Amino acid sequence: MLTLHQMAMSGNCYKIRLAAHQLGIPLNLVDYPLHGGKTREPEFLAKNPNGRVPLLEFEDGRFLPESGAILFYLAQGSALWPSGRWAQAEVLQWMFFEQYSHEPYIAVARFWLGYAPKEALEAKRHLVPEWHQKGYAALGVMDGHLAARDWFAGERYSIADIALYAYTHKAHEGGFDLDDYRHVRAWMERVKATPGYIAL
Repeated sequence: MLTLHQMAMSGNCYKIRLAAHQLGIPLNLVDYPLHGGKTREPEFLAKNPNGRVPLLEFEDGRFLPESGAILFYLAQGSALWPSGRWAQAEVLQWMFFEQYSHEPYIAVARFWLGYAPKEALEAKRHLVPEWHQKGYAALGVMDGHLAARDWFAGERYSIADIALYAYTHKAHEGGFDLDDYRHVRAWMERVKATPGYIAL
């Protein structure tokens, strides 16, 4: 059985749990605390020198870090990975968008405003307006794209949707208001209605 090294509250780890559950792939979960530095200790660094989760461990001793890479691995040969070359490129386009234009602001705001120690937040509070500005910009791009289609890539639900859903549906924890993003809100309801959906 595959083992997922994870933090339960992490959207990046949730992406893997959601995809695996929808694909019928069982996972053994190994949880790490949000605070305490367990992923920076030598035992974990021997598995992933970058010191981060999610990390997928294989029975043969291999380790695969990075949520996008893990999603790609799990989705191969399934309905979550489209067959057409253009649709595949679209999936990657939106997964790269999520990691570059979305996650650094929406997920970061969620962490600092919802999970970081209050004294640590004070040192970052001056960055909150920038996180919100750039996070809302990403949400605007998403809303415009979804105005004319149900899913992000191709014509069906894929790992691009999973990648973007994880932190979008928790954006309120970072102080984001989605009331003006009706296409995003409708898309989140469609994701919730997909077979095998599980909550964060």
